Amino acid sequence: MVECQMMVRRNVSEVFQAFIDPEVTTKFWFDRSSGKLVQGNSVRWYWDMYGAQADIHVQEIIADKKISITWDDPPVQVDFHFTALSRSTSLVQIKNYGFRQKGAELIKAINDNTGGFTTVLDGLKAYLEHGIMLNLVRDKFPKIPEE
Repeated sequence: MVECQMMVRRNVSEVFQAFIDPEVTTKFWFDRSSGKLVQGNSVRWYWDMYGAQADIHVQEIIADKKISITWDDPPVQVDFHFTALSRSTSLVQIKNYGFRQKGAELIKAINDNTGGFTTVLDGLKAYLEHGIMLNLVRDKFPKIPEE
């Protein structure tokens, strides 16, 4: 299981909406989306800089508390938990589990997802607290010119 977390100095509703509304999520994670997250619906997220996309199936949404999705092939579970620490601070916890890989492939998947979700949370914090788009996901794997 992958577990990442970050405190964000914004109210829990604003932090929760940052993951629901792609107009905000695109400021720190993916490039575009086919729509907002709605329980029971599916959307597609695009990382144009990498030529990648993912189909997201929204399993559960509890306002200001939890978003549960599945994604990837084979599908894995991702749960986003939101906790109000005060009126102006929140804790976001991401749990990613249900991996079917074994051995070295499982270790690679866990490492990749831990790094990826940590990068997402870092970008979220910078954007919501300071209005800065750090382009962390975009810049994580730049194309290296061939010599």
